[in-house]
Amino acid sequence: MAKAVLTISSKNYGAWALRGWLMARLAGLPFTEKVISPDDPEMKAEMLLLSASMRVPALDHDGVHVWDTLAIGEYLNEVCPDAGLLPADRAARAHCRAICGEMHSGFSALRSSLPMNIKAHFPNFKLWSRAQSDVDRILVIWNECLSRYGGPYLFGGQPCIADAMFAPVVTRFVTYDVALDLPSADYCRTILTLPAMQEWVAAAQQEPDEIDELDAEF
Repeated sequence: MAKAVLTISSKNYGAWALRGWLMARLAGLPFTEKVISPDDPEMKAEMLLLSASMRVPALDHDGVHVWDTLAIGEYLNEVCPDAGLLPADRAARAHCRAICGEMHSGFSALRSSLPMNIKAHFPNFKLWSRAQSDVDRILVIWNECLSRYGGPYLFGGQPCIADAMFAPVVTRFVTYDVALDLPSADYCRTILTLPAMQEWVAAAQQEPDEIDELDAEF
């Protein structure tokens, strides 16, 4: 299989980059990283939620260019069918796609008030009501999945596209000291102990670039 190229942004701030990168890791697809500096004006605008261009992540493989995160997940599921990126059961697969779609298009209050920032920590961070509503909805999604499919991942015994979609939320909950119920806290620990997640977080911690506008929000 030809080696792919995955274009990503900052590992500290890039929530969408993490989703696509983690999907590729879970798929077992060999790839090299092409990193766009967060100092790039267009990239900075995107991470500050001022642009809808979604330049990252983008996957180039065998002459195919895919730039939407959900499309990347579906593509990886096709080229790496044995990786289990989507559940084998039709009903579970539909459920997985539904919650991924909800994460992809929703939770705007959470995104704007709790931007991803792995290196930061804000103890006792006060959530405004709309962001809390987003948090509450996410915990409902997680608990329903963990209860229905038995955990430790959202759809059973191995991580899938849904876990990649919610991985940046896990880092946000750590950064902003979000109160969690026990199943959700256990799930967060499960995601953070994934070798791929540990690799990403370690790289984020070493990242020299900072986006002052993000830190100035708080």
